[in-house]
Amino acid sequence: MRLIPPSLTTNVFFNLAGMGFDAHLSSVFSKDKKRGLSGYVKLGFKEVFNYKPQTYQLNIDGTEYSRRAFAISIANSSQYGNDVYIAPNASVKDGLLDVCIIKPFPIIKLPVLGYIMLRGKAETSDMIEIIKGKNIKIIREKEGAVHVDGEPLQMGTEIHAVVNPLSLKVIVP
Repeated sequence: MRLIPPSLTTNVFFNLAGMGFDAHLSSVFSKDKKRGLSGYVKLGFKEVFNYKPQTYQLNIDGTEYSRRAFAISIANSSQYGNDVYIAPNASVKDGLLDVCIIKPFPIIKLPVLGYIMLRGKAETSDMIEIIKGKNIKIIREKEGAVHVDGEPLQMGTEIHAVVNPLSLKVIVP
């Protein structure tokens, strides 16, 4: 999969790429001296109270959507890591990307969202919308952080992601 900003610089990702809160948190965490899951969770709780959702214009395989979102992840596989499932039915074998839209929610529902993702039930939640596609174009309100397989980058307002089916070559002894 490739994440292509309009400058045509390509960033390849295998697992997932995202924007919104998870990308913001990835960017903030990359500057923190503390490492590990506990530091990430603590920082997440601190940042979640100040983060403001954005409105996104999406084009997924030619269909237009407008969504206000807390975060948008483009998933080729099912989880962020640490058994946190953003796209439980995503598969690296199906030639599709799962666009996972976490809708804005009252902060009191944060534990519910966490539970849903830990149980692998994102597709059954009214807090998350998942749309499958091969060619995804997203326009957001302002430029900022994006993460590519967890690594933070800064990108503009327009992002294009495409899947390259059967493109991974592995050499084994």
